Amino acid sequence: MDWWAPRGVVRRNPDQKEDPTKVVKIRGVLDHEVRGSLVKLLEEYNDIFAWSHDEMPGIPLNLAAHRLAVDATIKLVKQKRRHFNAKRNVAVQEEVDKLLKARFIRESCYPEWIANIVMVTKANGKWRMCVDYTDLIRACPNDSFSLPKIDQLIDSTAGNKLLSFMDAFLGYNQIMMHPTDQDKTSFITRLGLYCYKVMPFGLKNAGATYQRLVNKLFKQQIGRSMEVYIDNMITKSQMAD
Repeated sequence: MDWWAPRGVVRRNPDQKEDPTKVVKIRGVLDHEVRGSLVKLLEEYNDIFAWSHDEMPGIPLNLAAHRLAVDATIKLVKQKRRHFNAKRNVAVQEEVDKLLKARFIRESCYPEWIANIVMVTKANGKWRMCVDYTDLIRACPNDSFSLPKIDQLIDSTAGNKLLSFMDAFLGYNQIMMHPTDQDKTSFITRLGLYCYKVMPFGLKNAGATYQRLVNKLFKQQIGRSMEVYIDNMITKSQMAD
């Protein structure tokens, strides 16, 4: 059975045939030999691809955890709850329920820091729930860990025949918050207080925490066969196979 339709494109994940939304797309611009090699690779490592929150095992705490070095001299801030209309409240509760089911968040009791949520409209018209960590960010010092320079990463890809670009699925959420810092990420909704068990987007120094992790995981490959900038990865191949 082919992985591509006549014009080059779609085949259902072999382990998820009952769900037509879980598909792999292969562009028709690739020549037949390269496509065949790619199909073989995808079939062999099919189990490492995540389609939803539930399929993300997460990174063990002994490999990485996000810490919040909050300045003890900064005044604690508990934001008052922001009120939304009925439509946004429904969207908020749907997102909270999804995060609870995925075990990304938990209920928070007696938090010292409380942030509000912000609802943003996505391109498809649906809502994205964000947390306004402005006050918490101000209370945390900069992490001096150096991120790679993008121009140098681009230069390092020159001369390769094939470049493969990968983006981690909800990469930040695969890293756990350190247990002692979870309550500091607390946010307030109409129905309660919650905090993150995983590293959310928007926290200070989250990028540095992620870069530390990938530098550790891909130490032997970075600079040789791949380059990594936070949750964006490029593998470099001198030959198409």
